[in-house]
Amino acid sequence: MSTSPAPHDSARPAPAAPAPVTEADAAPVLLAPPELNATAWARASSRLLAKALSEFAYEEIVEPVPTDDGESDRYALRLDDGTTLTFRARRGAYGSWHITAGSITHEGRPLTDPFDFLVRARRLLRLDGATLGHLIRELSATLAADVRLDHTALTADRLADLSYAELEGHQTGHPWLVLNKGRIGFSATDAARWTPEARRPTRLPWIAVSNRIAAYRGVAGLETPDRLYARELDPEVHAAFRAALTARGHEPDDYFLLPVHPWQWDEVLLPLYAPAVAAGTVVPLPADDDLRLPQQSVRTFLNTSRPDRHTVKLPLSVLNTLVWRGLPTERTLAAPAVTAWVHGLRDADPFLRDECRVVLLGEVASVTVEHPLYDRLPEVPYQYKELLGAIWREPLRLPPGERARTLASLLHTDPEGRAFVAELVERSGLAPAVWLQHLFTALLPPLLHFLYRYGTVFSPHGENAIVVYDGDDVPVRLAIKDFVDDVNISAHPLPEHATLADDVRDVLLTEAPGFLIQFIHSGLFVGVFRYLAPLCEDQLGVSEEDFWGLVRAEILRHQSRFPELKERFELFDLLTPRIERLCLNRNRLHLDGYRDRPERPHAAVHGTVRNPLA
Repeated sequence: MSTSPAPHDSARPAPAAPAPVTEADAAPVLLAPPELNATAWARASSRLLAKALSEFAYEEIVEPVPTDDGESDRYALRLDDGTTLTFRARRGAYGSWHITAGSITHEGRPLTDPFDFLVRARRLLRLDGATLGHLIRELSATLAADVRLDHTALTADRLADLSYAELEGHQTGHPWLVLNKGRIGFSATDAARWTPEARRPTRLPWIAVSNRIAAYRGVAGLETPDRLYARELDPEVHAAFRAALTARGHEPDDYFLLPVHPWQWDEVLLPLYAPAVAAGTVVPLPADDDLRLPQQSVRTFLNTSRPDRHTVKLPLSVLNTLVWRGLPTERTLAAPAVTAWVHGLRDADPFLRDECRVVLLGEVASVTVEHPLYDRLPEVPYQYKELLGAIWREPLRLPPGERARTLASLLHTDPEGRAFVAELVERSGLAPAVWLQHLFTALLPPLLHFLYRYGTVFSPHGENAIVVYDGDDVPVRLAIKDFVDDVNISAHPLPEHATLADDVRDVLLTEAPGFLIQFIHSGLFVGVFRYLAPLCEDQLGVSEEDFWGLVRAEILRHQSRFPELKERFELFDLLTPRIERLCLNRNRLHLDGYRDRPERPHAAVHGTVRNPLA
């Protein structure tokens, strides 16, 4: 038999020799983070167990009853085996529960372990086996993140001196969702590298994508991608990207450029876009020179090297809070058009523009990339239709003397038990009730005006709503972000919607007037003020009753300012005696669990609660 190679094999390279096995390969070193110790874990566990019981009770997943020992603040909960948990709790607005960490006992013995609670209450919680298994994993990841945050926690006075970008890395996550840092898909190493609490600036790599599978959209002034790149890339970096495409035989003008999350590239894009990479339709490029920090959403990066450059939002196929954190194709495509419409409302309205001076951080440019298979299969899980793209959002530009912090930061309590809001009030020199009135005057009028005048709501939760302060830390105005995901309009036809372009109308969610108000109730009042009110009672001496009285007074003050909108106040009635109870934790425990589905899930509705503003 001939040993000479066959003709068609003549161009094949010789197979590479296997890499030698080194001592390091044979004996990897396993490391655990230094903060992961029994004391730190117990402290975070006790806090999270109290939060879980509080939020499950609020959503009526469990229903504690008063104890018979005559103490008005003690409650009991019977577990699957007939044994009993007892704890101290205070009731608050919207039927909420605030359970004291450290007060929870099981049959008279202290209980601090949320895993023990899950196991003992799995039938009470109505958890199936698959949900329970994934739930334990997500709970463990959340606790590990909490321990990491505790290890590097700063006192409230030091937090108050941080920049907006730095403060993001010290936030503790969604106050309502128990499993708020599960980040399913991330390894421990990924969490230590890519989460906001890791506080590690990074340079993002870029890719070029052929215009055969990608589309660009931009607002006025950014109509072409080159106008965006002129602002986002140094000239030499842009030239190097174009030269790299030319060197590979591609015409640079036939490609769009966009950054990618390194984790997304390695875990998702390279495997699922391998044919496109092989064909040269997707071309990897180097990183640019700018350092960026992840925000609380994990997939959004602030540019810390050049704060004048845009914030960039990238898809991340990680399950966190309720959804996979991708970028829906149709919404990414429509983002600049949504921004243009919302900006147009603000710019044509003297109240919003000149009095409120509301800052709308628009999503001004986007690149959308289709997947050749998944985008043609409506029945596949939605996570596979949100894989690749980018949205550029306006940076927060403020004049000298103003600074910004997310609304979520007001809920923060430092390791010594001092509330961040108490630190800001003290710095302002104002009486607490006066400071709160400034806060509500900054937040509510622009939100109410968009609702009443334009039948349009944002989702002003703690991360989307940004409070702008003057040099004395007094709230003066509102900045808001995340339009394409969280702007909703009234399904009831209004003449103000006549300016809506078809591509905007098609992508915005519409809701009946009675439900549209839920975005303010649940996003702001239930999702933020429900926690801020007891903090203010405890640390500022403003009772919860007075707190909600100030909120109601601000709503009534706004309505008296615009009496011509009386019919809209009745159509979008924020002062009804009861509202529907939206539930976020029920979705994970009972509705969707961890199963794949073709559409994004939404919050559950369970019964009604009394409205403290009625």
